[in-house]
Amino acid sequence: MRLQTFAAALFLIGTSAHAQNVAIVNAKAWTLTGDAAIENATIVITDGKISSVDASAAPPAGVRVIDAGGKPVTPGLMHPATRLGLIEVSSATETVDHAAKAGAPGAGFDVQFAVNANSVLIDLARADGVTRALAYPSSSNTAPFAGSASLLHLFEGGDVVEQARVAVFVTISNRSANSTVGSRSAQWQLLRAALDTAKTPSTPGAARTADSIALESIVQGKAPLAISTNRESDLRQAIKLANDYGIRVVIVGGAEAWRVADQLAVAKIALILEPMSNLPASFDELGSRLDNAALLRKAGLTVAMSLDGVQSYNAGLSIREGAGLAVANGLSYIDGLRSIMSAPAEIWGVADRFGTLEPARDGDVVIWDGDPREPSSAPTTVLIQGREVSLTTHQTELRDRYMPAIKSLRP
Repeated sequence: MRLQTFAAALFLIGTSAHAQNVAIVNAKAWTLTGDAAIENATIVITDGKISSVDASAAPPAGVRVIDAGGKPVTPGLMHPATRLGLIEVSSATETVDHAAKAGAPGAGFDVQFAVNANSVLIDLARADGVTRALAYPSSSNTAPFAGSASLLHLFEGGDVVEQARVAVFVTISNRSANSTVGSRSAQWQLLRAALDTAKTPSTPGAARTADSIALESIVQGKAPLAISTNRESDLRQAIKLANDYGIRVVIVGGAEAWRVADQLAVAKIALILEPMSNLPASFDELGSRLDNAALLRKAGLTVAMSLDGVQSYNAGLSIREGAGLAVANGLSYIDGLRSIMSAPAEIWGVADRFGTLEPARDGDVVIWDGDPREPSSAPTTVLIQGREVSLTTHQTELRDRYMPAIKSLRP
């Protein structure tokens, strides 16, 4: 009996490993290592990693072959700032885990413990080509800190948290100030005081709190500080903060970033933009304009896309549409693709294993039925580390269940 069990286990291991060896042929491969696609490319994935991308190459013997039919093939999408796994229905409080209240830590509020891998929103994101995402908190009990974010790798089944405490998020704006300390000036002072404390050597044997551990990772350069802010004056404060403390800063929002593009570039601050912002939603965003991304890329900045309000509910579709809108307003086509694939990987420190189609990168690959930036396009095949994932979602099941009834009512 034990021998049979052992033999069965070996068989499962063997078939699992074999399932990761794939060759995609006849692909229009957007590798993102150059500015043009490789036509008629063959992409080989071995043991979950890309091993080669070559034009007109024959697939290796004994691997599964997928014919892309000349369609676009890209790396998996990466959503750079979402709440996937932390919310299901905003009005159902038992499904909302992205905010901490009284008694919880501030910078150390760590969302990894609440991520729900069985969320139907993760299924939806994966079916739309998202294979990695950053899940970040919205707020904590300690202004201006929101908490620590987690990197997700959207495998089917099991834990999707790939790396916890990837970054510490803070929010500085008129709205957040009014709801907490009353002034954004106080928010900046509290942030600087916290960083000063983190830079001070701790007393030997003293207990380290979740907040101190999180902030030490920032001042020691192990993780970036992500600042959600939009107004030019706050962006200038973020630049000064990065210079004064020698830390890595990422801006989330950045509606008026075009006004300080050159200064942001000198400070090497990357941005996660709201590409649909062209009208002010608050006094912090009076300078909003649709060509923000194009102007920032022209200045040499790394730019990724995240749409406020639909970060979780349509995680893949929203960033694809946002990238398309940015391209329509001056961003180059290739930078539009990079903004939802390789740029987020660069921002969150995983570009060595994700974000491009080149050897040694994870076999997270998507075959599209059309232009990935078009909302009407969709994946035909999604691979995560070479394993094909299901494109079935709660939405497609509802469609398949009720569509026949709808058809029967048509004349």
